Amino acid sequence: MAETVAESLSEELYQILQQEHFVTLGTVDHESKGPSLNAISWALAIDKKTIRFAVDSRSRIISNVQRNPQVVVNLIGAGSTYSINGKASLLTEKLEDVPLKLAMINIDIESVRDIMFYGSRISVEPRYEKTYNQKAAAKLDQQVMTALRNENI
Repeated sequence: MAETVAESLSEELYQILQQEHFVTLGTVDHESKGPSLNAISWALAIDKKTIRFAVDSRSRIISNVQRNPQVVVNLIGAGSTYSINGKASLLTEKLEDVPLKLAMINIDIESVRDIMFYGSRISVEPRYEKTYNQKAAAKLDQQVMTALRNENI
């Protein structure tokens, strides 16, 4: 597929990021200066130019984005795979009304590229399941996604 470049999320990608969805986040490691990749499920599109996500407050991601805000999110969905580049910033070190100590980070989107190789499409999107108490997982997911939607940040 030809690379498509946009400065914001399409409506379809925006809708995908209105609920929990598996994405990976690439940062520049603050010690090695090399690439670092992490899997994230608590990501939310606030609008078509902003993605917000939650990570453990002890995560290396925080140190990485504080030293180098350039990040890339890889999203597999809508029949393809996308590279979403932008600048990240730490919004808060502790989400309110969430029992875990989670930080909130915003990404201001600079570009969105369809990076699927020519002549193909994604036929099955990645899926995951929580391996701990399902009821507790659902409750925590609800708390985190509600906190990410908080307009007061």
